[in-house]
Amino acid sequence: MKRTAILHTLLFLITVSIPLSSMAQKEVRKNIRKGNKVYQEQKYSEAAGYFGKAVEENPESKEAAFNLGNTYYRQKEWDKATGQYQQFVTLEQENPEEAAAGWHNIGNALLQKKDLQQAMEAYKMSLRLNPNDDETRYNLAVVQKMIQDQQDQQQDQNKDEQEQQQEQQQEQQSQNQQQDQQDKRAEQPDQPEQMSRDNARQLLQAIEQDEQQTQKKVQQIKAQEREQKAEDNRRNNRNW
Repeated sequence: MKRTAILHTLLFLITVSIPLSSMAQKEVRKNIRKGNKVYQEQKYSEAAGYFGKAVEENPESKEAAFNLGNTYYRQKEWDKATGQYQQFVTLEQENPEEAAAGWHNIGNALLQKKDLQQAMEAYKMSLRLNPNDDETRYNLAVVQKMIQDQQDQQQDQNKDEQEQQQEQQQEQQSQNQQQDQQDKRAEQPDQPEQMSRDNARQLLQAIEQDEQQTQKKVQQIKAQEREQKAEDNRRNNRNW
C-alpha cells in the first residue's frame, strides 16, 4: 500500500510538472514578444523589464539574454550589457555565427567604456567564430588604431617629460655654476682693474713730462748754486 501510494504521488507530480513547464515557456515567449515590441518603439527601460522577467523565468533563454543586453546597451549601461552578452555566448554552443554576434556586441560595449584592450580581444574572438564578418573586422581595425595612437601619444608625452627634466637639470646646473663663481669671487680679493693702452700711454707721457720738469728744475737749481759759488769767489777775491 505504501509503495502504491508513493507511485501515485510520483505520477501526479510528473503529470502536473509538464503543464507548468509549458505555461512557463509561454510566459517567457510572451514577455519576449512584449519586450521586442516596446524595444522597436525605443522604450528601452520598459523593454528591459519584459526581457528581465523572461530571464528570471528561464535563465537559459538565449534570446532573452541577448535582447536584454541590447536594451542595456541602448541605455548606455555598458557593464550590464556586457554581462548579458557574456551570458548569451555561454549559452550559445550550437551556432558559431550567433556566438560571434554576441562577442561582437561585447566588443562594442567595451569600446564604449574605452576599454580598448578588452574590446580588441572580444572582436578577435568574434572573428575566430565568424571570419567573414566585415563589420567586426572593421571595428577591430579601428580599435587597434586607437590603441596605437594611445601608445604613440604616451611615447611623445614621455619624451616631452624627459626633455623637460633635462632642461630643468641643465638650468639647475647652470645656476649652481653661477652661484659657485659668485662665491669664489666673494672669497678672493678684488683684482686691480686692467688699464687700457691709451690710458697707459697717457700716464707714461705724464710721468715723462714730470720727469723733464723735475730735471729742468734740478738744472736750474744747480745753475743757481754755480752762480752763487762764483759770486762768493768773486767776493773773496776782492777782499784779498
